[in-house]
Amino acid sequence: MQSQSTPQQPKIEVTRSENYRESYANSVQIRPSVWDFHLAFGTVRQESPDQVNIENNQGIYLSPQQAKALWNLLGQNLVQYEQAFGTIALEPNAQPVPIPRGPIN
Repeated sequence: MQSQSTPQQPKIEVTRSENYRESYANSVQIRPSVWDFHLAFGTVRQESPDQVNIENNQGIYLSPQQAKALWNLLGQNLVQYEQAFGTIALEPNAQPVPIPRGPIN
């Protein structure tokens, strides 16, 4: 009788490409399509009470599977953050910024 062994997990090595960059975003717009999700990251500035400017600086495409994995990881990390630092309160009077709607590709 042969014993079944558990396959070993591969060693994972994370490196940074030459094009790697970090930036700050306080805005993200998500455009789904049949094949993927496009996340456009940027910064929001309110120039006046009736004018909001969003400057996008990075677009990332994710497969539906990777988007779901990201959603799970964000949820786990938010739970841990709130356990360590307390509940994250959203501004009660915050109004969602209207996002131009286009066709879903």
